[in-house]
Amino acid sequence: MGEVVLAAKICHVPSMYLSELPGPHQGCRQAAIDGHKEIGRRARELGADTALVFDVHWLVNSGYHINCGERFEGIYTSNELPHFIKDMHYQYDGAPDLGELIAEQANAADVRTRAHNIPSLHLEYGTLVPMRYMHMDVPREQHLKVVSVASWCAWHRLEDSFTFGAAVRRAIEASDRKVVVLASGSMSHRFSDDRLADQNLHQWSREFDRQMDLRVVELWKQGRFKEFCAMLPDYAEHCYGEGGMHDTAMLLGLLGGEDYDRPVEVLTDLYASSGTGQINAVFPLPW
Repeated sequence: MGEVVLAAKICHVPSMYLSELPGPHQGCRQAAIDGHKEIGRRARELGADTALVFDVHWLVNSGYHINCGERFEGIYTSNELPHFIKDMHYQYDGAPDLGELIAEQANAADVRTRAHNIPSLHLEYGTLVPMRYMHMDVPREQHLKVVSVASWCAWHRLEDSFTFGAAVRRAIEASDRKVVVLASGSMSHRFSDDRLADQNLHQWSREFDRQMDLRVVELWKQGRFKEFCAMLPDYAEHCYGEGGMHDTAMLLGLLGGEDYDRPVEVLTDLYASSGTGQINAVFPLPW
């Protein structure tokens, strides 16, 4: 029987890759990188063999979609921010069996879902960035298999994403895999206006967004998810939640929805990146 061994809300900002490179921003995202490395270390220590990523950088307009190819390999440059992520190499094995199980469970719950094992369907950087750091300096034989779920759901209901998350948990438990589940997306996500971009690399765009992010993290630390779930649609709308915050809805659906009440553990403190709010936080399992 499979199991979820760890669940987390994580960042994937492109400046993490920039932080590796020589230049004025070298080291600027070390705390975020260290948070990813710690999540990867804990996952492997708990016996994880697979990483399932709810990726808000994979945009879909209809249905729910899973990229569960057998193998992912290539060189990635961001078409959004090519001056931040350029020529990033990656190589991971996939888990088609788990993707098919998720689609089966989600469709049974009346959430239209398709699993794809298509060699030309590549990963987005919401998956590639965290996988880079969770595998950095790790021997190949300890690499996690990767499954990516489209979580920039442009015309979808948050309620369906909660339902989808619950189906993901059932699928994992019906599998033979030990899985770390990662909601890869920001808190507030109002990017800085273009002419302010350089000076706002480490700032929020608006004080309103900073205050809202601080309040949300306070609720999470107190395990007050009934209140958070009630405010999530407005938070996502008024603070420009990345991908509509469907990654967060999926994660909470997996953990029990509004009944989830565990205080989160923050590994990387809330920080600002190019106008947006970011965090790495572990959500203790309720079972």
